[in-house]
Amino acid sequence: MAAPIVGLTGGIGAGKSTVAAILAELGARVIDADRIGHEVYRPGSEGFARVVEVFGPGVVGADGAIDRRTLGARVFADPAARARLNALVHPLIAGEVGRRIAAARAEGFDGPLVVEAAVSTGREHAIARIVAARGLTREEVERRLDAQLSDAERRRQADLVIENDGPPAALQAAVEDAWRTLVS
Repeated sequence: MAAPIVGLTGGIGAGKSTVAAILAELGARVIDADRIGHEVYRPGSEGFARVVEVFGPGVVGADGAIDRRTLGARVFADPAARARLNALVHPLIAGEVGRRIAAARAEGFDGPLVVEAAVSTGREHAIARIVAARGLTREEVERRLDAQLSDAERRRQADLVIENDGPPAALQAAVEDAWRTLVS
């Protein structure tokens, strides 16, 4: 059985990290675009230099890294700023995803590439998760949700959808069902 490479997407608070961990335990090679998005503007990188050039040194935190909360407050309040950030980082993310797929193939992961597996959750579940986990206000979370691709659009683009509106055991079962679909 060839293990698939899974491109995992979903809105903020959908549970992508939890689903990624379950899929990895089952044997998938998970390429997490959100994680890559954070990596492409780490200190010393091309993305870091571009973000600071466009948004100024005020987005750099005391630790020398991009302060994601500060940057997020700016771009989620201003669609033009968000478009500038996306134009900077999306090509870097796409390039890194491509490199990771090539590396997985070189390591012998010859299973099918799932274009997209989307994790889906209700808006209120997402808001509650993010408020609790990240300390953002409801308004901050709602701005982020409103700026993202809609859940309906993600569902249309996905090869499969994993629902995450119930207890952890239900998510585990849903991911295992999705896994069986992927490897069959």
